[in-house]
Amino acid sequence: MSNSHGSPTHIWLRPTAVWVALVLLGLASLGSAYLPLNAFNMPLNLAIAGVMVILLWLFLMDLIGSAALLRLIAVAGLVWLSFMFALTFSDYLSRACEAPRGEGPPALRGDQQIDRGAFEGKASPPRIGRCSPG
Repeated sequence: MSNSHGSPTHIWLRPTAVWVALVLLGLASLGSAYLPLNAFNMPLNLAIAGVMVILLWLFLMDLIGSAALLRLIAVAGLVWLSFMFALTFSDYLSRACEAPRGEGPPALRGDQQIDRGAFEGKASPPRIGRCSPG
């Protein structure tokens, strides 16, 4: 079995360089968490994550030397993933309110006290929080 470049170290050179770049970018992301960057911290970490994804796509998934159809399928997967995220976030952001802490369904609360007044036709007390009536 012969290598096209003649040396077996060439096989490991590119993946090792990409791995080192990914580790350094991961350390940069970790280091930025401890810096007081305030509102600039999230865009910086998203940019670092974007560079990491591009490195993974181009070099470790070998999209840089693949056929055009394979690259098109990879981009289509990214488009659909972003579409799914957009739908999920629009659903999340369109929710009007949430129950105050401790007022969830009985199965999710730590205390299993049931309001018997609701079953006897009595009006329940008004909710306090973001979704209070009125």
